[in-house]
Amino acid sequence: MKILALDSSGIVASVAVVEDDTLLAEYTVNYKKTHSQTLLPMLDEIVKMTELELESVDAIAVAAGPGSFTGLRIGSATAKGLGLALKKPLVAVPTVDALAYNLYDAQGLICPIMDARRRQVYTGLYRFDKDDKMEVLMDQVPMDIDELIEVLGDRGEEVLFVGDGIDVYADTIRQKMTVPFSFAPAHMNKQRAGSVAVAAKKRYEEGIYTSGDDFAPEYPRRSASARRDRKQAELQMNNSAVNILDKTPDKLAEAHCESAHFDIVCAEKRHAGAISEIERLVFSHAWNEQMIADSIEGAYDKVFVYIQNNRICGYIIYSVVCDSADLLRVAVRPEHRRRGLGLLLMGRMIEDCQALGAVKIFLEVRESNDPARNMYRSLGFKEISRRKKYYSEPDEDGIVMQADL
Repeated sequence: MKILALDSSGIVASVAVVEDDTLLAEYTVNYKKTHSQTLLPMLDEIVKMTELELESVDAIAVAAGPGSFTGLRIGSATAKGLGLALKKPLVAVPTVDALAYNLYDAQGLICPIMDARRRQVYTGLYRFDKDDKMEVLMDQVPMDIDELIEVLGDRGEEVLFVGDGIDVYADTIRQKMTVPFSFAPAHMNKQRAGSVAVAAKKRYEEGIYTSGDDFAPEYPRRSASARRDRKQAELQMNNSAVNILDKTPDKLAEAHCESAHFDIVCAEKRHAGAISEIERLVFSHAWNEQMIADSIEGAYDKVFVYIQNNRICGYIIYSVVCDSADLLRVAVRPEHRRRGLGLLLMGRMIEDCQALGAVKIFLEVRESNDPARNMYRSLGFKEISRRKKYYSEPDEDGIVMQADL
């Protein structure tokens, strides 16, 4: 039996082919590129390297969620397209279950944790029995990290953590865990399509699969505490006209006066070159022109440019999913800094996010970038967590900030 597996549910993109009990190929990338850029080229490379005839595949497996909304959409669209084109069944594997399969036959309690932000994780509890069958002790669920630590403490068993949540919550776990624990090593602690394929094989043999027409991913759902937070935020919005823009009218007005004769408009593909030029001036890991063009033309990101005297002087890139927004990039040409352009771009994003129903905005910033952190604070952003060594060249922690709209 031959299974082609895809996983783009988190920060990792992964493609694998498993035939019976043999992993024929696996291609995994954990780098700052969008899955829309990497997934199909990775699949194409595996097809070439293994001389794979796609028609010979018995089933298409995909990590079905929870996970990144955008990543799940890309993975599910790719899997559905392949399934429909090849007339092959789709096997949906819960993302957290697949992470547990990374530690196949490990002793003790397996606890996958995927970062869901706001101190939330997607998690579950698993164990492999003496017959190498995986037992699901707690179905995958969104949970506050502190609540999860309490649950694990009450069970009183040694725990093995796996997943990208380790990168975010390792310090919290070390400080608060009351039972023995360990973290999965680097080659096992992120999503792997090979694990999706192995889990899918068992599900297929049990008759658990569907057609491309009927498949739908399990998009992230909020935990009870997150739903309470949203309800409270809605009440605050209904009872008060105060929002981020109201908190800083003087700053935005001042920026507006100092930047007359300008436009902030939706970016077009022809702007990608100018944006990539600013990227190279500002960031050590710059997005290239094709990456920016993909964001402009894609269905997930929003890109606005600040144009003054027919020249692009700055830009902002962000995404809005359900009631949350993520700031991906914001930059201004060095010679145009300290004129309020960043504030104007942020204001344009905030206005758009409010119109789209977002109630929170998240961002990451280098710990040493004091000017940016100060600007974000002036707009109502608060520091909520730290991502260890999130940035490179130089290695540096990322500060996660959040604003309520």
